[in-house]
Formats: sequence, structure tokens, C-alpha cells
Amino acid sequence: MEQKICLVGLNHRTAPVEIREKYALDRSGNRDLPLLHSGSPLREVLVFSTCNRVEIVAAGSPEPETDRRIMTAWAEHCGRETEELARYAYVHHDLKAVEHLFKVTSSLDSMVIGEPQILGQIKEAYKKALEEGTAGVVVNRLLHKAFSVAKRIRTETRIAQSAVSISYAAVELAKDIFADLSMRRAMLIGAGEMAELAASHLLEAGIKELLVTNRTFARAKEMAGRFEAIPVPFAELFDTLSQVDIVISSTGSSRTIIQAGDMHQVLKARKFSPMFFIDIAVPRDIDPDLNRLDNVYLYDIDDLKGVVEENLNRRKEEAELAQEIVEQEVASFESWLKSLDLAPTIKDLMQQAEDLADKELRKTLKRMNPEDLTPEVRQAMETLARSVGKKLLHHPIGFLKRKAKQEDSARSSISLVRRLFNLDRDPVPPRGPHGRNQSS
Repeated sequence: MEQKICLVGLNHRTAPVEIREKYALDRSGNRDLPLLHSGSPLREVLVFSTCNRVEIVAAGSPEPETDRRIMTAWAEHCGRETEELARYAYVHHDLKAVEHLFKVTSSLDSMVIGEPQILGQIKEAYKKALEEGTAGVVVNRLLHKAFSVAKRIRTETRIAQSAVSISYAAVELAKDIFADLSMRRAMLIGAGEMAELAASHLLEAGIKELLVTNRTFARAKEMAGRFEAIPVPFAELFDTLSQVDIVISSTGSSRTIIQAGDMHQVLKARKFSPMFFIDIAVPRDIDPDLNRLDNVYLYDIDDLKGVVEENLNRRKEEAELAQEIVEQEVASFESWLKSLDLAPTIKDLMQQAEDLADKELRKTLKRMNPEDLTPEVRQAMETLARSVGKKLLHHPIGFLKRKAKQEDSARSSISLVRRLFNLDRDPVPPRGPHGRNQSS
């Protein structure tokens, strides 16, 4: 019942934005990739796609061609060639895959270390996998453990206290270009999480006026209301561009929404005063040819790396502390993986029963009158305590042995028993005022 974990991905370090946007899977379901068909050694799949990375986590029986199988399915789904994807992709197996996912979830592998968005994005991807039924015993445990690791790192280090986002880096770049933002107008194209973060940072930087547009005008109005901004109908985008100095675009469009040819009238209306565009969308929202226009300055996500680099040195010490936590938790996950075999679980059950019997026996013996505690009585009580423990485990162990003969349900049954008896000693949430366990 050996278990194989494989992770295949692209990120901002291994592939430029023009490659990442070719292989984006943000609208794809976990079952859209033909990886879980009958006869496949893979049993579980999780896909997550963000502006800076696309990753596929798969679990199943060991097979030499697992990496290639995943890359081929991914490339074909995007209408691309496997060989091109293979030039930019990275692959991690088993504990290396576990360590990588823990680091990604904890934002240790992000362009900006400590940015909070990645955790929420992976939680959404996991929720989708649960809804589609592609997350089983291993992926469930792996993701819950990853979320726990991220929480530990936020709690036990200061890495999140100085965390910044791509949106923050974008605003920092705008400040470098214009110095004083108090006399500038900015427009946000898109009303998602990245745009909201950009709005917050722009207001903190003292922007004179903020405009928001979105294909769904109601969403633009709702966001504008929260940030004291001006909502703009998407149809009026190009009429309004001439009034702003800074444009930050982060839509989910599959094609560019601003072309170089669209800008001639806009620039003429501005008397060719400088305009600053930051495209933090993947795929890109803005035609790269805008950079050829006079007095137009366009930056995409990859251009923000310089701003991000300035923050990395301040986080090195905290990242090293976080890495130690990751290593501890990888070792813990390794122990759990090994426990998915039948023998370790039966051994752990028997040991737990024996430990509890000994503990309760000692408590009982302390309360007894020493005169009544003859060697014969002590021996009889020890035999009784251990016998009761073994009798109580007779049916759970029988259940496990029966399920071990059924490949499809063996791992889930072992995992269920380990959770029921808390054999992995997971922390129990504190009880609330009404006796309910409080989840974090």
C-alpha cells in the first residue's frame, strides 16, 4: 500500500509571465485533466493556479511515468506541447513535494515572502477539490497539515508582520515614478482581491483620487463605496483613461483589454503627459507594445521583482526560523504517511491501549489499602486491565484487517481509525462555552 505524492508546477522563478499565462488553469476543474480515469495509478488530484504559479498535486500508486503523465495532460488541456512545458516545469516527489507545498502555503516560496493571498487561494482550490471529489485521504491530510504549518509560522515568527503583496509592490513602484501621489489620480481595472489591496495601499500613499472600473458595474460600485472611490462603467474605460495618471489592472480576462492602438486618442487628450501602467494580471491585461509609446511606462508582474528584492533581506532571518518549522512538520507528515500501512496502526492501537491500562491501573492502586494489595491481587488487576484493552480493540483491528484486503478503502479506513483514536496525537481544539469544540 505504498503511497506516491507528485507535484508538478511552474512559478515566477522557472517561467516568465508569457509562459505562465499559456499554462494557466485558473478556470479548470480538478477533473478537467484526464488523470483520474479508470486504470490510472493516480487516485487524488489538486490544482491551483495564481498569477505567479500553477501547480498540480497528485497522489496514488508509484509509477515511473507519473511526472510525464501529469505534464502531458496539462499541456494537452491548454492546447500546448508537452516538451515546451517540460522545459519550464519543476517536479517534486513524496517528502520533497510535501516540503514544497508547506513552503508555498506559508508564503516562503512567494515572490514576496509573507504575502497573505496565497493561503486563501490554496484554500479555495482545496474547497474545489472537495466539491469535485478529487481530494482523498492523502490530499486531505496534506492540505490540513499545510494550513496548520502556515498558522504556526504566522504565530511563531514575525514573517507576516512585514509581509507585503504584489499590489503593495506596484504602489511602491508608482511612488518611485511620481514621488508625490497626492496630486495624482489612479484607476483600478478589476475589482478582485488584488485590486482591493492596491486600493488600500494607494489610499495609504495619499493618492488624490481613485477610480474603479469592472465588467460588472455593481461590483465596481460596491468596491468604490468601501474605498471612497469613483465607480466607472467599463464601457467608459477609454473615455476616462485620459483623466488618470496611474492604471493598475488585475482582471481575470483571457485576452488583453488595452491595446497600444487604443492609446493614441487618450494620450492626445492628456497632451502627452506621462502615464504609468502596472499590469498584475495573468494572462496580461495590457498589450506590451504600450512600452513603445512616448511618455507611457508599462510594468508587468515580472518587473516588480526589483521592488520585491528590497524586502527579502529583512525577512531572511524570519524565513530561516520558518524553514525549521517546515522541516519539523515534514517529519511529522512522514510519520503519518508510514502509518497508512496496517502494521504500524495496529501496533499504535495496542500500545495506546496498554499505556491507558497502565495509567488507570496506577491511579487505582494508589487509592487501595496497601494491606489488601497482595501480589496475587496486583497480578489479577494488571491482567484484567490489559485484557479489557485488548478486548475493546478486537473489533477495530478486525475491521482494519478486512479493509486492508480492499485497495480502494484501505487507506481511508486506516486514516479513520487513526483519527478516531487520535493515534497521531493531533492537538484537540479547546471547548467553547457550550461544550462545542472551537475550530481555528
